[in-house]
Amino acid sequence: MKIAIGSDHGGFHLKEMIRVLVADLGHGVHDLGCHSVQSVDYPDIARLVCEQVDAGAMERGILICGTGIGMSMAANRYRHVRAALCHDHYTARMSREHNDANVLCMGERVIGMGVAEDIVRIWLGTEFSGGRHLGRIEKFSQC
Repeated sequence: MKIAIGSDHGGFHLKEMIRVLVADLGHGVHDLGCHSVQSVDYPDIARLVCEQVDAGAMERGILICGTGIGMSMAANRYRHVRAALCHDHYTARMSREHNDANVLCMGERVIGMGVAEDIVRIWLGTEFSGGRHLGRIEKFSQC
């Protein structure tokens, strides 16, 4: 799977760890920044990742900031992006299984590295269940 990943300065350290994990799991990783702890604006990074997912150039995206809130708000402005802010195993699994999330958002300042690793593993490994959930997802396109 091709995964675009990005963070602002508040999520830089977690992004670096997650980037390696995703590659180790056998996925292609396209790192769209940031590349240091120098201050950047999270909507700029969200745009870079979400444009790739929205256009179908990347199958999924991962966005990280301090809390994950700003990234998720920015990401969900794109028509074909279904971004989910996940903070535990359950939200990671349900975001994929019921909501077919194609962008994962996390907050470096609110979850630990170990929990973040588990979230990514679950999120990448969980398939969309379809069925009754498909009709609900299709309604997003009507907005």
